[in-house]
Amino acid sequence: MEKGVFSPTTFYYLCREFILKNEINKCVEMSFVFSNHALEQMQLRQISRSIVEKILEKPQQIIKENNILIYQSVVLIEKKNYLIRVFINHNKKPNVVITVYKTSKISKYNESKI
Repeated sequence: MEKGVFSPTTFYYLCREFILKNEINKCVEMSFVFSNHALEQMQLRQISRSIVEKILEKPQQIIKENNILIYQSVVLIEKKNYLIRVFINHNKKPNVVITVYKTSKISKYNESKI
């Protein structure tokens, strides 16, 4: 199982290095589309699209598991901290948000402290 934890800064430089190695001279802003499943889960779990979009713009942590990127951040919702996890298929263009969920078990899913 391929697995890694990257800070957003490290991830940016890894992407930039990959781009430069492939002789592409400009950085392309990442774009995302939401799968129907992700939209359904967001509604079911009461996670607003604006929260997910903020996490996609600036995640506190990016984890790679198998061929999926997980963007995650701790967010205060109704006076309680939750870890919001956004699963992304980055092999599709544009990137596809596969699913989204929130958990109060922050330490269980954090591979390093946020």
